[in-house]
Amino acid sequence: MRCKYSIVYSYAKQLGWKDRPFCEKRLLNVINQATDILSAYLKVTQHLSQQFRHHFGQLNLTFPQALVLTVLGEEGPMPISELAERTGSANSTISGIVDRLEKLGLLKRERSNKDRRVIYVSSTAEYTAMRKKATTSVNGYFAGLIEKIDPTDRQEILIALGKLDSVLREEEKTGACRQKRL
Repeated sequence: MRCKYSIVYSYAKQLGWKDRPFCEKRLLNVINQATDILSAYLKVTQHLSQQFRHHFGQLNLTFPQALVLTVLGEEGPMPISELAERTGSANSTISGIVDRLEKLGLLKRERSNKDRRVIYVSSTAEYTAMRKKATTSVNGYFAGLIEKIDPTDRQEILIALGKLDSVLREEEKTGACRQKRL
């Protein structure tokens, strides 16, 4: 048990908490809550992924393909590098997905008029028609699920997720700054 508390105290020191007994209790509580939140998040994303795979599978698309198409549908043409960044994927992964979607007639590649080295990826009219069908299906399904949750609880979920997103975005910014300093 001594080792566990040493680790907890070192975290508390990093956070600037000075009163050791209070810090240990407080930090253990935060660690337990963080574990519970992460576990709940993973369960929810797993269920959503399964449901979305089912819906996109009906369209003969994989989840990553649907994600690429969704980003392009919402944001318009962009270079593969930007698309990779927006989807959290490697350029090579996105390039392979784009190859497959291009063969299906859902995407096309076009060279930039300003810089011929840059290739933009954009959706086709065939994708636009498919997107209308998929959006109705997925949004309708998800709205049906959300409708089962009390409106006050829905608002609390939205607020809590917004706060978590803000904290994560801030950590990305400050974490990136810390990495540069190392």
